[in-house]
Amino acid sequence: MKLNRRGKSLLPESSASSDIAFLLIIYFIVIAGFNINKGFLVNLPQKNSTRLILKEDLIRFELDERGALRYQGAEVSRARAEEEIRALIAGRPDRALVLSVAPLAPWQEVVSFVELAQRLNVEAFSFSMMPARDAGGGA
Repeated sequence: MKLNRRGKSLLPESSASSDIAFLLIIYFIVIAGFNINKGFLVNLPQKNSTRLILKEDLIRFELDERGALRYQGAEVSRARAEEEIRALIAGRPDRALVLSVAPLAPWQEVVSFVELAQRLNVEAFSFSMMPARDAGGGA
């Protein structure tokens, strides 16, 4: 019994997939030019520089899990926080702004505070997470 065999194609089967692969490479190269990452531009200290900041030069804010800002133990609005920071760094721009963040604080509030510090041209900014037991702005 003789089996019917299909005729062989003139082009190898891999040519179509290599064309598609080549087009995809071109596509991703072109798209990579449009992928712009936006972030915060932060001036980091030089590797061998030392800068001493006294405790009294720290401006401390806390952000609780509700997203409320606290300054000197009292809850303050964003506008009031901006006024306080602006007034405190007006005479002494070398002061450092410190934000303590509760573990469950809304991330957008942290970002907004960092943007505020950047907008006010704060030279030294630091933030840290509050321990879970102290979260919530308790005494």
